[in-house]
Amino acid sequence: MHIAVGLSPDLQSMEQIRRIMRPTDVPDQGLLCDLLWSDPDKETMGWGENDRGVSFTFGAEVVAKFLHKHDLDLICRAHQVGGSRLSFLTLFVTVFCIEPFTKIYF
Repeated sequence: MHIAVGLSPDLQSMEQIRRIMRPTDVPDQGLLCDLLWSDPDKETMGWGENDRGVSFTFGAEVVAKFLHKHDLDLICRAHQVGGSRLSFLTLFVTVFCIEPFTKIYF
């Protein structure tokens, strides 16, 4: 599964993602906001406050429950600078490889 960035406590079914009208403005809270702005955090148990000032952070437990509920093996996201990273025991992978940024950060 590929999500732009993260998960949401409001996400109960994949149909919710399919029903998001596109194009659209991103709200300050809710499902779409969380899918775009929530972040994994090794230190978070469950859902936590996000330093971005918007959305949430989520821990390994949230990822494991989401994968189980939706019969998935892995979540792959593309977002943060730092190269490929495996986290949460390879249940959640972050890949970053946008050419203009690699010249700035690597």
